[in-house]
Amino acid sequence: MDQVTSSRRDFLKAIGLGVAGVGISAEWVRAARASAKPNIVLIMVDDMGFSDLGCYGGEVNTPNLDRLASQGMRFTQFYNTAKCSPTRASLLTGCYHREVGEKRLQNCITLAEAMRRAGYGTLMTGKWHLSSTPVQRGFDRYFGHLSGATNFFTGDNTFRLDEERFEVPKTGFYTTDASTNYAMKFLDEATEKSKPVFLYIAYNAPHYPLQAWPEDIEKYRGKYMKGWDRLRKQRYARMLKMGLIAPKWKLSPRDEQVRAWSALSEEEKKKEDLTMAVYAAMIDRVDQNIGRLLAKLESLRVADNTLLLFLSDNGGCPFQRTKTPEIPPGPAESYWTYHKGWAQVSNTPFRLYKQNQHEGGIATPLIAHWPGVIRPGAVTDQPGHLIDIMATFLDITGTQYPDAYNGQKLRPLRGKSLLPIFKGRRREPHAELFFEFGKYKAFRAGKWKIAWRTGPWELYDMEADRTELHNLAEKMPDKVRELAARHDAWLKELGGSIKRPRRRRK
Repeated sequence: MDQVTSSRRDFLKAIGLGVAGVGISAEWVRAARASAKPNIVLIMVDDMGFSDLGCYGGEVNTPNLDRLASQGMRFTQFYNTAKCSPTRASLLTGCYHREVGEKRLQNCITLAEAMRRAGYGTLMTGKWHLSSTPVQRGFDRYFGHLSGATNFFTGDNTFRLDEERFEVPKTGFYTTDASTNYAMKFLDEATEKSKPVFLYIAYNAPHYPLQAWPEDIEKYRGKYMKGWDRLRKQRYARMLKMGLIAPKWKLSPRDEQVRAWSALSEEEKKKEDLTMAVYAAMIDRVDQNIGRLLAKLESLRVADNTLLLFLSDNGGCPFQRTKTPEIPPGPAESYWTYHKGWAQVSNTPFRLYKQNQHEGGIATPLIAHWPGVIRPGAVTDQPGHLIDIMATFLDITGTQYPDAYNGQKLRPLRGKSLLPIFKGRRREPHAELFFEFGKYKAFRAGKWKIAWRTGPWELYDMEADRTELHNLAEKMPDKVRELAARHDAWLKELGGSIKRPRRRRK
């Protein structure tokens, strides 16, 4: 352990982030404080469910995110796209992923390009998972990996520092830590620019492979022996007490493909306990790094003029992709995923998972923290979507969305600003929200939502039944036809082909 700690310290020193402080430009601090434009920090994690954070009912230790929530605002109905690349495309463009070619990002402007137009320095660390590179799409500085997943300790050949290949250190390296290290390094450099900063951190955690520092794993060993059935009930109870969900929304039942915890052998329970302990450790490490980032903003004396947003790219992951069953999860040599048993815990109280367009796949926690603007401890049930982030940043900075950029005519901006919500007001809601990944689809208009997984369209009343336990399609066929027609119109406008759900056989 001492050798690992020493190696990690050497790595920090190598990139100029040791314990010694870095000088702050007084001119930059004065300019940032005087500016009407806040610094903006956007943080996204990967494959983390709706209820994993402490402030959203989970048992994982997340004191820094919990503090941001208590001093800021939590959203209870914010949506992603249920998958990695589509979420990143929508987040970065303010458009639906289908209309910008998903990874290709065509006929659109990115957040970084928009923020440059607004006079911001643009910084990014972490996972890209789109075509081109961050530097080619508007970011002044970049550190991270272009791939969709990586070994957390050894990295892969897609790691870049700006446009150059980055050689991952042999020891002391952990991707989550490194993303924060470089984010802080870039912030230090930005203090010399005398302009506001947009920083985007896309942590790969807690996406598989499940790998974490031993000291973080040890915090959670044995805590998951109580099992997924009991943990889901405990999270549900905490969420009710926090006012994040309505009592009329009943906890979804255990997935029929998941065995009852009581049916597992003692040896199976121990293996499952370790698997979830590593997953929890990865989230814990993210929170520790957010604590370091917050301390950096404080040391730069810009925390009071910074908007920080935190969210996840999709719900808990059900995929079975373990490659090293002989090596337990945790170290660099292992390659494990968790599965539906734990994914349904992550997505409490909702049904289904990453890739599905039911709430378990698309519901994300969203924490918004902005001193002097957002009322501390606020909770909002106003629905929002990733496409709203671009509109929000443009609104805050007073920047117009252009008709064309770099000779390309742009797709129309789909999002609506969240700024009224931040200020405690009701905003005009989206008339419609469109969801799609592969064969999975959904469409929401007001309180009504149709969703397609297999078979015909399902219909749910989101006000009465957000956990989607009561399919009203057979009782309300006219409503299904109305929403399906509106969905098809959206899909046609976005450039998709219409594939109709199968009718139920009688």
